[in-house]
Amino acid sequence: MARYVMVVDTTKCVECYACRVACQTQNSLPPDKSFNRMEVRENGSFPNVKAHAYPLQCQHCDNPPCQHVCPTHATYKRPDGVVLVDPKKCIGCKYCMTACPYQARVFGKDQVAEKCRLCVELLEQGIKPACESTCMCNVRTSGDLDDPKSPVHALLANKKIVQLRPDHGTKPRLYYIV
Repeated sequence: MARYVMVVDTTKCVECYACRVACQTQNSLPPDKSFNRMEVRENGSFPNVKAHAYPLQCQHCDNPPCQHVCPTHATYKRPDGVVLVDPKKCIGCKYCMTACPYQARVFGKDQVAEKCRLCVELLEQGIKPACESTCMCNVRTSGDLDDPKSPVHALLANKKIVQLRPDHGTKPRLYYIV
């Protein structure tokens, strides 16, 4: 069984928003909704300050707080680590939206909490997620953490990696190169 992860190289991002548009198109989202967003963060101290764009989305946590608070079990984690929402079970209570430390949920047109699915239907076919395949700078790399031939292995072994909000104990499956 695969264990899907994504590595995001913040040093390559030029904030073109192609990932956002590709995600919106893939998921038939209106212009005002998106499963990923861009935050710019500054690192260092004057005069050695660098700004990095952080593409943010669902972190597909190993310990997802959104799943733990869902009263109908609409939010669930697959064995491969992808966290999904069953829209037929979602009652729109927004508990998952409140519990997510990454603010990765949006409230959809059908009164359902929606989020990035990591384009799992594409990953299962060996196709890159929409946000990854459209990026002209190769910012995102997805793959199977258990496959030593997966490109994510080299990135995780050879780069300075951070995960967002380790203090929450969510164990995210998105890794950021800074």
